[in-house]
Amino acid sequence: MKLLPPLTTYPVIGTMLFSLLLTGCGGGSGSNTVIDDGNGATVSVYGECGSGAVVELPCGFPQPREEIENPLTAEKIELGRFLFYDRNMSFNKTQSCGDCHQQDKGFTDGLTVSQGSEGHIHARNAMSMTNVIYNGTQNWSNNAILNLSRQALAVITNEEPIELGWTGREDQMLARLVAPAIADYAATPPDYPALFAAAFPDEIDPITIGTFTRAIGAFGSTFISGDSAFDKNNRNQTNTMTDAAKRGNILFFSERLECFHCHNGFNFSDSTDHSGNQFTHNTFHNNGLYNIDGDNDGTGDGLYPVDNHGLRVFTLKTEDEGKFRAPTMRNIAMTAPYMHDGSIATLEEVIDHYARGGRLISVGPNAGDGALSPFRSSFVKGFILTPDERLDLVAFLESLTDWDFLCRDELSDPFGVIPKHNLCP
Repeated sequence: MKLLPPLTTYPVIGTMLFSLLLTGCGGGSGSNTVIDDGNGATVSVYGECGSGAVVELPCGFPQPREEIENPLTAEKIELGRFLFYDRNMSFNKTQSCGDCHQQDKGFTDGLTVSQGSEGHIHARNAMSMTNVIYNGTQNWSNNAILNLSRQALAVITNEEPIELGWTGREDQMLARLVAPAIADYAATPPDYPALFAAAFPDEIDPITIGTFTRAIGAFGSTFISGDSAFDKNNRNQTNTMTDAAKRGNILFFSERLECFHCHNGFNFSDSTDHSGNQFTHNTFHNNGLYNIDGDNDGTGDGLYPVDNHGLRVFTLKTEDEGKFRAPTMRNIAMTAPYMHDGSIATLEEVIDHYARGGRLISVGPNAGDGALSPFRSSFVKGFILTPDERLDLVAFLESLTDWDFLCRDELSDPFGVIPKHNLCP
């Protein structure tokens, strides 16, 4: 098998460069933040179900691991919500974070691959914001971005492709926050100076790129989902989980299908971190999506398309070709299309892919049999399902939809531009 060419021949990935330049947004374990409840008492920002905390965790969920340099407060969450949905936070005032992470689509955008504010096409599909605070890493394949503040910085500064377009325009973007222009808003603009001052009272200059990304990270930390029909059934609460979904649950967690090896635990992902974890699980997998013949000798070399080599871009290891993070399966029925490049349209087609043990592409530049890839995960080995079992498995995946999460007012667009799902009350 021919060795892959050196990565110096591929385009530079801006996300990686900016993540490595960060010095003020570290990760790590910290105690749960407490805030004043206004009556002289303190309450935890994160609390168990029924606790009345600012962010109430689903029953049985572990405490998230907070960023030491970015303790969570209600003020940061409020500020972050405005910034997340404000289209004036892109240089040309056309796109917000919320345009790529829409609530009615499970906080994705429904596109095959995302498009930046200046029309540049991203190589990747927009990942769901579901339970991002629990992610071991915050990107499809970048193992250096460990928390939400760093991810926010990567988005605003990325140049390949341009997403929100801050690079080289940082002073202009911050000036919009110092003095929001009435003409840029359909109604009264947010009082950003007051919001930043309340969120960062100890900062001499509260409006900086660092405080911007920390506020976005704080809001992202509240995107917690764990009240699907599946969860309620596990807690013996009234739920809508069907008998078919319960049968599909058994299939999903069977050794016969192997799904649970990469999509396990409370968050249905093996790349998960939380407070109390002794080891962070930052794992990536090659699922046999491609097996391109790089030297035209008639045998696949395990290659992925030129702009989607996965973890190998960051580790420079040949064996990491095509490895990507296993996303959570929560709200998966709302987040089509699927895979890192959005190349599979439906859940039924996803099942077909794994049942075959890798995808066969017969013609075109990406032709090859993923089932024969030398880098394919050993867990992607193929299986046989009856038609009824296929329906059961889809029913189980649909039972992971959390309508409270998809309709939660606290996560919605305060500007009223991006709608919630039409089934929301």
